[in-house]
Amino acid sequence: MKQIINFVTIAIIILVISNPCSAQGDPNRVLIESSGFKLVAHIFTGIAASPRPTVILVPGWSGGKKDVLGLGSGMSQAGINVIIFAPRGWHDSEGISTFPNGLKDIGAVWKWCQKSENLERYGIDRDRLVLGGHSWGGGMSLIYAATDSSVQRVFSISGTDHGQLIRHYQQDEHFSKMLVKSLASTKAPEGPVRFEPLDDLRELAKNQDVYGLIENASNLSNRSILLIGGWEDVSVTIDNMLLPFYRALKSAGTTDVTFMVYHATHGFGSVRDRLTKDLCRWILQ
Repeated sequence: MKQIINFVTIAIIILVISNPCSAQGDPNRVLIESSGFKLVAHIFTGIAASPRPTVILVPGWSGGKKDVLGLGSGMSQAGINVIIFAPRGWHDSEGISTFPNGLKDIGAVWKWCQKSENLERYGIDRDRLVLGGHSWGGGMSLIYAATDSSVQRVFSISGTDHGQLIRHYQQDEHFSKMLVKSLASTKAPEGPVRFEPLDDLRELAKNQDVYGLIENASNLSNRSILLIGGWEDVSVTIDNMLLPFYRALKSAGTTDVTFMVYHATHGFGSVRDRLTKDLCRWILQ
């Protein structure tokens, strides 16, 4: 338990450093509207004939760079479009970051990908549209999918179960102090996110049934799901977060769920080529 606590700050700092927002003037940079706010997104066009399978990839907390774990460039080489966006309040995206806003932003990008003009312009195959994410983005992708039956395929790479996170926060005083400090380090103007850490934690505490993965397992039982974890990941651990959710899915009657585990840390740095190939194989199957 202490090991998990000690690495919370490190994990968040790594995500902040490794995921700056895309630069102005980038030809693959697009703006997507969400509730009147403009979100900055970056599109990796798949090297394949149109229409192409397309992935909406939600980054880990405070991310929003052109790429996430190298998956944008890697999957595009396999013929898959990848759209990565910064949610509201992150980096150059407008607005304020909250958990409800994050879900709305995922929904806005999902719907943007299905507009006829975007299907044609970016060569998106509406029938092969996949939602997924890493860390914060993995957990939030699953929660959004639980609310939108049009999301039939979803993957989560070390996805945070925010229900489990808030229960740990409520039960462990030392962990709660570390978490608040870590989140505060990402707050603007010093950090890249415009948000109020304590407001976010109160939102989770009041709505564990909304943001908890275990609580939403039954709402995902008829989807195709890929869960990915790392044995050396001390932030989103297999035993405390991923395996309980997997078991909840199986108990809920989920038949199309795949669980892959690598000898890797939260950033999957040592296995990214293999991760990309396995993820492409699952998307293209």
